[in-house]
Amino acid sequence: MSFSIAVAGKGGTGKTSLASLIIRYLKNNKLGPILAVDADPNANLAETLGYEVPETVGRILNQFQGEKLSIPPGMTKEAYLEYKLNGAIVEGEGLDLLTMGRGEGAECYCYPNTMLRKMIDTLSQNYAYVVMDNEAGMEHLSRRSTQNIDELLIVSDHSVRGVRTIARIKDLVSEIKLVVGHQTVIINFAPAELAPMVRQELDRLGIESPLLVPEDEQLYQYDLELKPLLDLPDTSKAVNVVNDFMTELLSNKRAETVSSGKG
Repeated sequence: MSFSIAVAGKGGTGKTSLASLIIRYLKNNKLGPILAVDADPNANLAETLGYEVPETVGRILNQFQGEKLSIPPGMTKEAYLEYKLNGAIVEGEGLDLLTMGRGEGAECYCYPNTMLRKMIDTLSQNYAYVVMDNEAGMEHLSRRSTQNIDELLIVSDHSVRGVRTIARIKDLVSEIKLVVGHQTVIINFAPAELAPMVRQELDRLGIESPLLVPEDEQLYQYDLELKPLLDLPDTSKAVNVVNDFMTELLSNKRAETVSSGKG
C-alpha cells in the first residue's frame, strides 16, 4: 500500500517547491517508486522536477470529448479513454509524474478532477509513495480530489492571512470528513523569529508547533534560473528542514506499522 502526502494552502506560499523537496528526499533515499501528481490546473510541478509534460489529463479529456472517436475494434470507450490517459504519465527513474492540467472551458476542472482521482486510486497500488501538489485555496478539498491522505501538509507563508487560511482548511477537512491520517502545519519563507502578530494569530487559532521552513537564497536562485529543485545541494536551508521533517515522519510511520502488527 502506498503512503500518500498531499500539500495544500493559499496561493503563493511555495507549495510546489515544498512538494519538490519532499520528492527529492524520497528519491535521494531510494524510497520509491514515487508518483508525483500535479493537481493544480496552473501546473508547474514538472518544471521544478526537470520534467517535460507533453500531455495532461485535462487536455486529453478535452480532445476525447471533442473529436469523433475511432475506437479500435474490441475496445470500449472507457477502456480507450483509460489507454489515452495513461499517456499523460511521464516516466522517470524511480519517479513518475501525472499532471491534471485544465478542464473543459476556462474555469471547469470538475471532470478532470474526477478522472484524476480515479487514476490515482488505481495507479497508487504500483507506487510506494504518492506526493500530490494541489491548487491554491480549498477547491480541491471541497471537490474531494484529495482524499484518503496519510499526511496532509497545510502551508502558509509568514502572514496573518496565510495563517487564517490554514485554519479554514483544517475546518473544511473536518467538515467534509476527509480521510486524513495526520496533518502538519507549515510556515514557509519563515524568518528566524516569527513576527508577533503571526505568532499571536497562531495562538488565537490554537495552531501549535508549526514546522518553520526558512527563506532560502539557494532555492530562490534555482527557481529564478529554472533549475530542477531535485538538484539542490544539501547545503540548502530548506532542504535540511524538509529532510529532517521527512526522516521523523517516516520513522513515526514505521513505528506505527510495527505497533499495529503490520510490519
